[in-house]
Amino acid sequence: MTTHPASAAHERSTGDAALDQHLEQLLDQLGVNANRDQLRELLISVVRLAQGHPDRLDLKIANAALREMSEGFEVFAPYRDVKKVTMFGSARTLPTDPLYAQARDLASCLAERGWSTVTGAGPGIMAAGLEGAGPEHSFGINIRLPFEQEPNQFISSDPKLVSMKYFFTRKLLLVKESHGYAVLPGGFGTLDEAFELLTLLQTGKAQPSPVVLLEVPGGSYWQAWERFVAGEVAARDLIGPDDTTLYLITDEVAEAAAEIVGFYRNYHSLRWVGERLVIRLQAQPTPEEVAALSEEFAPICLRGGIELLPGPLPAETREADHPDLPRVALSFDRLSYARLRQLIDALNALPSAPPPPAGLPLPAGQRARA
Repeated sequence: MTTHPASAAHERSTGDAALDQHLEQLLDQLGVNANRDQLRELLISVVRLAQGHPDRLDLKIANAALREMSEGFEVFAPYRDVKKVTMFGSARTLPTDPLYAQARDLASCLAERGWSTVTGAGPGIMAAGLEGAGPEHSFGINIRLPFEQEPNQFISSDPKLVSMKYFFTRKLLLVKESHGYAVLPGGFGTLDEAFELLTLLQTGKAQPSPVVLLEVPGGSYWQAWERFVAGEVAARDLIGPDDTTLYLITDEVAEAAAEIVGFYRNYHSLRWVGERLVIRLQAQPTPEEVAALSEEFAPICLRGGIELLPGPLPAETREADHPDLPRVALSFDRLSYARLRQLIDALNALPSAPPPPAGLPLPAGQRARA
């Protein structure tokens, strides 16, 4: 989306030159240098909020949301480089339920590989995930409810716990701070989280990430869900034909772990630089591999194909944004995010890519290309 110049200027100013100068002086007093433009615009938003004469409820919502986000960002900031999986599922799942063991075992398997687990910090599947992860690898984002829930015993005294008043701030952190997602059977809340997560991935509002829908052997929850998605949603062309590749349904812990860990076998990260989507990798692909991918994925490129970059682009160099990593670039159409996920699977499956995770099966998307 293109921002109108007048609109952009409006966002950078209160409209009062003297007040703008006061804000600049405040930033100076705070010693703000990094990301000064973003903090200036935050202050401008507060000024506009005050000038708009909102009622008290409006202010309480804005105040609580900003305070909760600030607290959550502070808790996660020291662990930004730690790989994390967010685990969703029912708060009503009992410790005797096989689903509890499935969630616990997945978190434990990932912890052995250096991954941490983030949950909503309540009982049921949330407790199972944190039990399996262990204290060192556990994060909790609790929601304050009148009937449930208190933080579970595995996170209640941990400094990596934050409590939220609003579901929307909680869901923001549960998605923003993780590199993969595991969803186990649950009620309305779990289904809401699963569909919102898939919507964010389908529309490019979240970074490409692996999503595993985990069941127990012989379970029917996700199979019934998939019948609805295929028979009612996809059959009516309400999602694209490739959108079902955004998730994996499995009843095997090892396969779930392989899907999550294996997503980062070769793929590292991506960012936009102007109109080019740059994909950073762990290993340098060969020109022949890039040429083959360029032909296969030409439909998602607006012009040209996929190119092998000799190094970071100028914007990446200025910001020291992983300058040491190999990268490819394309003029992505900003629509075909399921196909982009398939491109990542293809990059992970290249002969030049690092070997798959030890002790785990080949991830499904990479297995299909082998």
